[in-house]
Amino acid sequence: MSMLTAKREQIYLEIVKVLKRAKADGQLQFTEIPDFTVEVPREKAHGDFATNVALLLSKTECKAPRQIAQIIVDNFSSGVEQLEKIEIAGPGFINFYLASGWLYQILPLVINEDEKYGCSNFGGGERIQVEFVSANPTGLLHMGNARGAALGDTLSNVLEAAGYEVTREFYINDAGNQIENFGKSLEARYLQLLGQEVGFPEEGYHGEDIIETVKNIITEVGDQYLELESGLRREFLIQKALQEKLSKIKKDLVQFGVEYDVWFSEQSLHDSGAITRTIEALQQKGFVYEQEGALWLKTTAFGEEKDEVIVRSNGLATYFAADIAYHQNKFERGFEKVINIWGADHHGHVARMKGAIQALGYEPEKLQVILMQLVRLFRGPEIVRMSKRSGEYITLAELVEEVGRDAARFFFVMRSPDSHLDFDLDLAKKESADNPVYYVQYAHARINSILLASTEKLASAAEIDFTLLTEAEELALIRKIAEFPDEIVGVAANYEPHHLTRYAHELASLFHSFYNSCRVLTDEKPLRQARLYLVNATRITLRNVLGLLGVSAPERM
Repeated sequence: MSMLTAKREQIYLEIVKVLKRAKADGQLQFTEIPDFTVEVPREKAHGDFATNVALLLSKTECKAPRQIAQIIVDNFSSGVEQLEKIEIAGPGFINFYLASGWLYQILPLVINEDEKYGCSNFGGGERIQVEFVSANPTGLLHMGNARGAALGDTLSNVLEAAGYEVTREFYINDAGNQIENFGKSLEARYLQLLGQEVGFPEEGYHGEDIIETVKNIITEVGDQYLELESGLRREFLIQKALQEKLSKIKKDLVQFGVEYDVWFSEQSLHDSGAITRTIEALQQKGFVYEQEGALWLKTTAFGEEKDEVIVRSNGLATYFAADIAYHQNKFERGFEKVINIWGADHHGHVARMKGAIQALGYEPEKLQVILMQLVRLFRGPEIVRMSKRSGEYITLAELVEEVGRDAARFFFVMRSPDSHLDFDLDLAKKESADNPVYYVQYAHARINSILLASTEKLASAAEIDFTLLTEAEELALIRKIAEFPDEIVGVAANYEPHHLTRYAHELASLFHSFYNSCRVLTDEKPLRQARLYLVNATRITLRNVLGLLGVSAPERM
């Protein structure tokens, strides 16, 4: 339990005692204590913690909230350590002010825990699978895939830090119509490059990367596929092209700092009979019916406007059927919760997938879907749409080559997934405080320069007088450091990795303010040692939050 959480719980329990005592004295008449909160106020002037309990009780007490708040304050005992004062504010909030010394204990904790600072057992070892990117292996990774990769990997890092057992998974869409069209495209390019005049399929993949792939195949096998029957030729071409495309996808993701635990093939669901078994299970539960030769899933039973086809009249399973079987497979592997990061165009797929999960007997809440909006790429005021290499979309590899992995990952996580993201290439490369990732990394580098400039050995916590840290900038910095474990828990509980970039920027900002206001290497050794200790704790916290984001913490810039 973090220090902030422990203090919050201490205040919460003391409020409960006060309420029970006030009721026993006849001052309050409630039948049950409302579900009140004790929170850290946004404004420092409102105290260290605040509660809304008086406002909630006013509904049943027939008293003004401030009157109830006064009863609580009058009955409050000294059960909360280092509590300096309590004030009633606004319509009836109760604000708690603690002595500044309560924060000092966080500094030795940070130094002792080092790389583990911020970690907790909040998740209790619950097994979670995070599936993200899962791009069709028919082309190169683009900007949307890049955003999904940054969000998925960062969320996975945070979940692990919060005590969950996480599996990162990539679902390979290597079956269905897109693979059929992929095969037609490969065959057409293969024949064209070997001198035959053939048309290109209208539904085919027109990217330059397809031509490069076929050239590579020709370098390996020459014209030996020309004499093959068309279906077999496509099968061989698909096999080799998928191997190359997946190899490239894996390489680009590794360069982006993303490595998966599992690469799961959609085709394996067909080959193993898993899709058939899933459909049979749904039939046995009464959720499948036949109409016009096709099999339909009763998704209307779960609130959808219409039922969905899962097996076409030609006997082929739909992508939806394969997706249902895949999700059943996830739960059969023992995952207690599964998280999917999908593009916003999958919005209509969420409810029916949850319905299918429910039809199979699983709790729909066990499936969490994070929908991700589009990315617009800018160079100054101009929108960038075309790739210099392929003539089409900007690829992940091109982006990383231009702005670097750190800037790309930080920028992709800066906004909530359900918000459109404008990615400014020029800003991402700018070496100034305007660039948020540079601003945060510069704080870490500045800290290292301070520590290197100090030739003396840092004293142990027992030898340091932390009470010398009384400046407003010092206390604000310590408070922000203390918030880090709760920040991780909040991100893990709500699946909101963008809060980490905000926290990193705020911590860096507070450090810069501290640096500009408080001389660290002062001539007064006790104060110098206390400030060096604070600086080191800041370094550890900054490094740890950047690590969760998959961003480096440079020692010099």
